[in-house]
Amino acid sequence: MRSPSWTRDELLLACALVVENGWRELRENDARTHSLSTLLRSLPLHGDAVHDVPSFRSTGSVSRKTTDLATNHPSYTGKPTRCGRLDKEVISDFIARPAEMVNAAKAIMEGISSGELTRIPEQPDEVAEDGATSPEGRLLARWTISRERDPRLRRRKIERVRRLGQPLQCEVCRFHFGRFYGRLGEGYIEVHHVLPLHISGPRETQLDDLALLCSNCHRMCHRGHLGESWRTPAALRAEMERTAK
Repeated sequence: MRSPSWTRDELLLACALVVENGWRELRENDARTHSLSTLLRSLPLHGDAVHDVPSFRSTGSVSRKTTDLATNHPSYTGKPTRCGRLDKEVISDFIARPAEMVNAAKAIMEGISSGELTRIPEQPDEVAEDGATSPEGRLLARWTISRERDPRLRRRKIERVRRLGQPLQCEVCRFHFGRFYGRLGEGYIEVHHVLPLHISGPRETQLDDLALLCSNCHRMCHRGHLGESWRTPAALRAEMERTAK
């Protein structure tokens, strides 16, 4: 059985180390290589591969991947090693958005070390309809979707809106389920995290972190498009206004 291909989440973690190392590869005997190997083998992404493939994300394979990432940087003057399309995408993203990408890697590491990510089952929308994973990685998408579906948070957000005497409607398009569907839609609304985990970091969710959205606007806030997979309600509203002109 061959070792599974590297996912975006794994490449995020490896490339963050390469960046930390000045865009240089990490040798097999480097303590950071050993730590990353251990972490990758604990990620809930590849089922039983860690048991079925002895070489799965070994220190040697991790070191080779950092070589791929380092030697395919545009400023590298030697002969680059062969790497895949996803490797090159991650390299480009780290060059274009270094702070954001490093934060995404930190969030994944914190989620694994805390045990939070290993307890969250796969979520139906963590992979887009075209089969691609979001730029911040599948695990962070899984974590975010799980938090948004927490019924306790949703209930607390709705209770707060009602206490303030505000309408229970979409903050983007103003759609009101109760007005449109009558008693069937009364009290229904979805919640969306205003900032994704790779920007906010894995912290306790506050009610101000949540926006109330209809189902359509919620999907549009999450939908991958032109390299982005996250929009704030304000950004989505601005997009709608531009389209309406």
